[in-house]
Amino acid sequence: MSAVLTFAREPQRRSMVRVESWWGRAFLRAIEELAYDDNQLTGARSLARSGRIGGLVVEVGRFAAAVEDERGLWTVTGTVPVLPGDAVTALSEVVGATAERTEALLSGELPLDVAEHAEEAGVELVPYGEELTVACTCGHWHAVCGHSLAVLHQLCWTVDRDASVLLHLRGAERDDLLDQLRDGMRRHRSARPEAADVTETGESTRDQVDDVEIALDAVLRARHLLEE
Repeated sequence: MSAVLTFAREPQRRSMVRVESWWGRAFLRAIEELAYDDNQLTGARSLARSGRIGGLVVEVGRFAAAVEDERGLWTVTGTVPVLPGDAVTALSEVVGATAERTEALLSGELPLDVAEHAEEAGVELVPYGEELTVACTCGHWHAVCGHSLAVLHQLCWTVDRDASVLLHLRGAERDDLLDQLRDGMRRHRSARPEAADVTETGESTRDQVDDVEIALDAVLRARHLLEE
């Protein structure tokens, strides 16, 4: 059963929230594609900063939050297509190719080269506008109301701070990716017990696997210490 991620209510903010990461900006562009005009976007951004949106709930393929305004309290729900199992496996292989990518994933980062290699393998990590579906209990005439856009903006901020939230939403949960990384390293070790398997750069594949495994263990130990 997939995990449910919960995030506390965002505080009220006076100024615009800057989206810094490449994946956050790509997600923001997808959100902006859903609005019917700039005025709606401006109102949604203001609502997103108002502190009137309840805690965000994110699970595989779905998200939800409550929104309060002058007319009442509304519930926004949304869905995002989930990556198929073979796409998640392909992503884990891309991430596991270097220790740096593994460390980045565990630190909430999503290196651009990971996305580029994943795309070459047919895996699109950031959904585009038409893949984002939302619904709100306010009964607004347009398919995407201001409440929904406000919640999507807060989801974008959350994704921007931690790329693993985006991957979780898409069905590539952190624990599943780590399990697949470990399984891949075990299979590699058992398949090549003696061979050096030298790459074009002169570094053996076995050494690369060792580097990834060391990075994986180190970051997991550090995360465990911080959470104690």
